[in-house]
Amino acid sequence: MQTVKIVVTGPFNSGKTEFIRSVSEIDVVSTERKISSEVERVKDSTTVAMDFGRITVDDDLVLYLFGTPGQKRFDFMWEILSEGMLGFIVMVDSTRPETFREARSILETFRAYAPTPYIVAANKQDRAEAWELDDMRVALRLDPKIKLLPCVAFHKESVKTALLELLYSILAEMEAGG
Repeated sequence: MQTVKIVVTGPFNSGKTEFIRSVSEIDVVSTERKISSEVERVKDSTTVAMDFGRITVDDDLVLYLFGTPGQKRFDFMWEILSEGMLGFIVMVDSTRPETFREARSILETFRAYAPTPYIVAANKQDRAEAWELDDMRVALRLDPKIKLLPCVAFHKESVKTALLELLYSILAEMEAGG
């Protein structure tokens, strides 16, 4: 049985917890706490340490999904969670361009922790105000080789597609001896 550790990261309220919840076969272990600040009232709670989920791909492969906190004050958890990861997904809220710079910074931080394969998931693509992928690619300064996928975090099939794309990238790198 092969286990693969995947980290799901991104800015506050980008959809990381929902992404993991939509595919996890176990109840997601979550460290959410109520938000006290009125500034962050976009939602009622935030991840303070991590989310943990698990999905069995087949008899030989299990994915362990670790969601990072999105708020800067909890970023000390990022390096801890990145240890041993074989790949990561950067969640970006397609409807909130004001978070794109932060998403880029998080991506660069995780690349510095471990040069593993990664993809960028453009979440909330089901909304009318979502940015087009081509425009997001430019705003995020993503190399054309980097996979930028449309995503809707609460749609299981959308999440599975993103995870499979990352798995293919991990497999390709392993086969290339990376």
